[in-house]
Amino acid sequence: MFTRSFVFAIEDVVTATHGTVTKIDATAKTIAVKTADGTEHVFYWATHTSVHGAKVADLAAKDSWHGLKEGSEVVAHSTKRGTNDTAVEVDKVGDTGLKRTEGTVKQIDRGGKRLVIESADGTEDAFTLTRHAAADAGKDVAAGGEKGTKVAIYSTEDAGKSVAHFFEKI
Repeated sequence: MFTRSFVFAIEDVVTATHGTVTKIDATAKTIAVKTADGTEHVFYWATHTSVHGAKVADLAAKDSWHGLKEGSEVVAHSTKRGTNDTAVEVDKVGDTGLKRTEGTVKQIDRGGKRLVIESADGTEDAFTLTRHAAADAGKDVAAGGEKGTKVAIYSTEDAGKSVAHFFEKI
């Protein structure tokens, strides 16, 4: 008799939440983020959770977590682990973190991980989308109806290219 066993690898679905840090609890290993609509989301962090864009001077502050403090504007990328939302990555917006750019969508290719917007002054900016941004960000920017949609893109520079980590309809 022979038995077959199959193993299926399921990639964790990662979602992004944009808001302001309202509470950091080092004992519980949680960070609370309040979104523009007033909803507060609590994220657990693990040893592999990364934080980008924090100032070096803030890293050692006793009221911070990896340089983030209450009042920091962030984009938290998380996945569901059991009943908990676990932060995979937290990106600080502004200062040394993600840069915000607004414009109107000219072209979006999620498969090709490319987004082109037109700024108010008529200039075009092209962005490479991270894997998470291509899959999750801007879900309210509907396929087929995206041209002409006004968006805010949160990006970094890498080797002279603009890399969009998150974007949302505004």
